[in-house]
Amino acid sequence: MKTHALRIGTALALAAGFAVTSVFAQQTPKRDFDAEIRAAVESAKTAAGFEFPGTLARICLLPQSGGENTDDTVPGYVSKPASAPARETWNADPAKVFDNLYFVGGKIHSSWALTTSGGIILFDTIFPYNSEELIIGGMKRLGLNPGDIKYVLISHAHADHIGGAEMLQKRYGARIVMGGPDWRLVEAYPNRYKTPGHTPGTLSYTFTVRDKGRLVNVAYSGGTAFNFVNNTPNPGIQNFQTYINSQRHMAEQTALTRATVILSNHSEFDNAVNKNRMIAGRGDGPHPYEVGADSVQRYFQVMQSCARAAQLKLEQQLAH
Repeated sequence: MKTHALRIGTALALAAGFAVTSVFAQQTPKRDFDAEIRAAVESAKTAAGFEFPGTLARICLLPQSGGENTDDTVPGYVSKPASAPARETWNADPAKVFDNLYFVGGKIHSSWALTTSGGIILFDTIFPYNSEELIIGGMKRLGLNPGDIKYVLISHAHADHIGGAEMLQKRYGARIVMGGPDWRLVEAYPNRYKTPGHTPGTLSYTFTVRDKGRLVNVAYSGGTAFNFVNNTPNPGIQNFQTYINSQRHMAEQTALTRATVILSNHSEFDNAVNKNRMIAGRGDGPHPYEVGADSVQRYFQVMQSCARAAQLKLEQQLAH
């Protein structure tokens, strides 16, 4: 009887355990990654609205670069200047955008000159093959003296932003400012004018300009696309989290400064070339670059939501 009772008790205990496990399994639904990804993309689309379609397309809808570039060969447009892109593909007119901020970039890649009482601060320097015409030539056309450049701020050490830095440093003695990790990457790949990622040392800024004497706060986004390693869960998931955290931090800083203008080093993100054309016919109307504090916040939300969608795809890959 005792043995029989023990067996019955054991059977009941096992059955009870199985029942509890079954109930628990039923109460823990399978994660729907596809739904989470769709929600993140929809969040990005809503944040983008009509103001930031270029940003949405570039980082949410188009394929991303996947891995780390460790090539250290001299780019073709440096070793063979004739192979550089045709002038009509990159040339754009310079423009006085605010009382003390000037656009001296091209159709795709931007450079900005901020005049101050201590000299000119230049943001980014485009490629080696067009920085002479766009930056130096553009500044002269706008009545600025390139010799007044005191600092050149490089948002990140990619070829399309660092290309003219050496020329400006040697010719005018300008001091080059760049994030520490990017300095190390430039030293590791000295021949290629480009570094991996987007990037460990990316710099973004907030500063003040004047519009007809009125103070206006600006946010400058230094790196937007997902050029870091993002095609494998490790280290892609963590890389995306670093990106998300950085954009969240930048959004917080721009909220503190009440920035109403968003600038980038790519015209596809801030629509700079088209907005420059609008300035001439502005009259007493609103400034085309002044999108408002809410829109500036939505710009950074686009970046966060697109990054989250891509991160979720890696989490889904890891789970399977």
